[in-house]
Amino acid sequence: MSGSAGNPVTLTAAQPQLRQSTLSQAESLGQSIANIAPTLTPALNISVVAGLAGSGSWLAYLIATIGMMFVAANIGALARRHPQSGSYFLYIGRNFGPFTGAMTGAAMISAYLFTAVAVTLAFTLFLGSVLSSMGLAGFAPPAWVLIPIFVGIVWCAGYRDIKLSSRVALVLEGLSVGIIVLITAVIVMRHGTVIDPTQLDLSRLPYGGVMSALAFAVFSFVGFESAATLAKETRSAHIAIPRAIMISAAGVGVFFVVLTYFMVLAMGGDTAAIAGSGAPFADLTTKMGLGWMAGIVYFSALISGFACALACINAASRLVYSMGRYQFIGQSLGTVHDRHQTPHVAVTVCCGITLVISLAVLPIGILDAFGLTGTLGTMGFLFVYLLVCLVAPVDLRRTGQLLPRQAIVAGIGVLLVGFVMVGSVYPVPPAPFNLVPYLFGLYMAAAAVWFLILRQRRPGLLETIEHDLET
Repeated sequence: MSGSAGNPVTLTAAQPQLRQSTLSQAESLGQSIANIAPTLTPALNISVVAGLAGSGSWLAYLIATIGMMFVAANIGALARRHPQSGSYFLYIGRNFGPFTGAMTGAAMISAYLFTAVAVTLAFTLFLGSVLSSMGLAGFAPPAWVLIPIFVGIVWCAGYRDIKLSSRVALVLEGLSVGIIVLITAVIVMRHGTVIDPTQLDLSRLPYGGVMSALAFAVFSFVGFESAATLAKETRSAHIAIPRAIMISAAGVGVFFVVLTYFMVLAMGGDTAAIAGSGAPFADLTTKMGLGWMAGIVYFSALISGFACALACINAASRLVYSMGRYQFIGQSLGTVHDRHQTPHVAVTVCCGITLVISLAVLPIGILDAFGLTGTLGTMGFLFVYLLVCLVAPVDLRRTGQLLPRQAIVAGIGVLLVGFVMVGSVYPVPPAPFNLVPYLFGLYMAAAAVWFLILRQRRPGLLETIEHDLET
């Protein structure tokens, strides 16, 4: 890549490119599902939803699923027209201008990296739990030793081969989900019935709690859109990527609804016990007299965390690569490995950032650090989801393809994401989570200052987003 101040960037055919059209439909779907890490919801995340929605927890997930389908439809409309690795950075930039596109890229990179940090921290918790269930609690290495090893393995997988890393993520996430489904079936058979009159009596559900829990239910879905970042490397991307995004949102949503219903059923409606647990699904196995399965639950969450971290690094590195390609950030970040055909510099930088932040937040405690970094990541996702729902009808209208139903879908998506964004900051959450909006705002302000300086130094550079440099 070469370019000077004020001049468009040009690419040469001699430069290494990402390995194009190598991923199958299943592998692109695996990227999105792994990034959601659905196993972590019953293993950890469901506690907040159960504490707010009680017997209506399944309904909160059902409403969230429907809402995410609307968001997925808007993303799919854009992914069909812009099948590039820059994905959200390009979707927004080509319609709302390069500065907004750059801010979108910054938000999405932070979303994936903070999510990677959160699951890296969770990995240390689950590994400790696995060893404890085996009577080996004293052999658990400290977090500051585990984290570099974990991130190093993720780096190796992401650096070498996107097809290999996508398959690893798909297999691991499929295995972890399969374990949870199998254990759930055993629990339901042990319970003896699938009918819960309390949960199915719609007139008695706590609808106020369901609405309060909606924001947290949506948090379980973030990452479903990440297949779009691998569009350049996916066969028939204009078809495969929208399909992967829609299927992952719908399939994982059904998983959440059914699993939540059965967890509350098996706990005898004691949602307070779920809400007060740091490992609700493992506690459920103990209650049902299947305590020996707790270790298997922790193991499934452990491999799900690895798959999620790998998917996050894959997604973040493709966005960093694309922004480096356009010289929005360091030019070397837009390079591709000669042999592996991966954005190796971007992968290395993303893993380095993940490692540094993971170690830096350890002093505040792993659980608080997990919640804080996970919430910070979610703020980035919600910011981009909102912009996607706003830009989708604009993008379609520019080519005369906008239909009334598509405008309605976009409008519903805007309302839902807006509601979730408000619900995530009001009522004001307890410390340190009350700092999240300010930390995210500070990060975005720093990104804005950087891009404004870039615009002053290289007046024509930001306009390169108008050209498809990745083709």
